[in-house]
Amino acid sequence: MFPAFLTTILFSFSAVTGTRTAKFFGATEGNFWRLCVAALALSFYAHTVGQGIAGPGFSILFISGCIGFGGDIALFQGYMRIGSRLTILIVQCLAAPFAAITEWVWLGNALSATEILFGLVILSGVGLALAPAEHLNINRRKLTIGIAFCLFAAYCQGFGAVLSRKAYDVINDAGGHIDGITTAYQRILGGILITGIFLLFVRRREIADRLGGGSSEYRGKAAAKRDVWKKGWLWMTVNGLSGPALGVSCYQWALLTKGTGVVLPIVAMTPLVVIPLARIFEGERPTKRSLLGGLIAVVGAVGLTMSTL
Repeated sequence: MFPAFLTTILFSFSAVTGTRTAKFFGATEGNFWRLCVAALALSFYAHTVGQGIAGPGFSILFISGCIGFGGDIALFQGYMRIGSRLTILIVQCLAAPFAAITEWVWLGNALSATEILFGLVILSGVGLALAPAEHLNINRRKLTIGIAFCLFAAYCQGFGAVLSRKAYDVINDAGGHIDGITTAYQRILGGILITGIFLLFVRRREIADRLGGGSSEYRGKAAAKRDVWKKGWLWMTVNGLSGPALGVSCYQWALLTKGTGVVLPIVAMTPLVVIPLARIFEGERPTKRSLLGGLIAVVGAVGLTMSTL
């Protein structure tokens, strides 16, 4: 269970640095470039020590990356409409049961009653810590669309994890082997494809302006963007390494040893680990309820770990 806990810590650093990255570059562009940084870092290992893009599971892992990292696009859309706390609550808490149910129906990997119990304890703790206390001042249409994006992101995260497990079965049946870093590299290639296509769609007018010679407005934006790169490249680099590179590598390492219904509830603790990091980097004080929820989630994680030893 160590790689699952390590994933939680790395994803927490990714969340803090991701907020800074989005402020500098915007959600769509920042997400794309952080994946490029991660892919470059992972490629050095994958094409030397690892298997590169070889192996019987590559196509499945590539599709898993398209779905999993594609869900991040919906995640940011949820942030824009209903806020970060409610978005994280929905995505992190529902990804685990979505994945567990999908894996059970498709792969036949059922959970034990004890694992289900402690998984629910973790999710209830996360929910208690992150559920908004104040009334949400959001109109019904925006709330409905935001929740729909969050549900889609949660299912993408869960289904992407199940596809990774399916790829491992294919590799094992073929007598092959793959490590977590190579897995992360093969998945992130699919993520770059999806986020790159979405970025091109969002930036289509800007690209057309550039191909047409560039207007004075475009040249002004280009100068401003160069200034953004000077100030934000470090945050974007740290974000790419802590999340899509090292974080996802540990995540795949965890999935190599345990099912999604065990791994994802532990990874769902990521927002709780963000609490002290947000206190350090952003000066945000945790509430008593968030600390109580964190304690409940930690108890569930310890119980889940002991039940799988």
